[in-house]
Amino acid sequence: MIARLWRGVATAGNADTYQRHATNTVFPALRCIPGHRGAYLLKRTAGGRTEFLALTLWDNMDAIRAFAGDNPDTAVVEPEARAVLAAFDDFARHYEVASGEVSAPSSVAPARARTRGA
Repeated sequence: MIARLWRGVATAGNADTYQRHATNTVFPALRCIPGHRGAYLLKRTAGGRTEFLALTLWDNMDAIRAFAGDNPDTAVVEPEARAVLAAFDDFARHYEVASGEVSAPSSVAPARARTRGA
């Protein structure tokens, strides 16, 4: 599996608009692309700006090319996103997923796992 990462920055006044665009428009469209396996939008706010890191998961580089085109390292930034972002990377980075784990919330974790030292 391949993780694709891209970064953009919005002012405080535009952060919610960008987040809605990514989660309500972009991410649902990605679900229609064969080989797409999921997406996360990470954010952190500092100094009146919100930095977003989009992490999408793909089966392979061919699936990414179906989304990004012949040069998968080029960022795909829609006009709606460009209009509200103060800055963004014009490139994306790709990483092979070497390992991964999603944990259940501690309230549903087996008793045995809860009693172990962290």
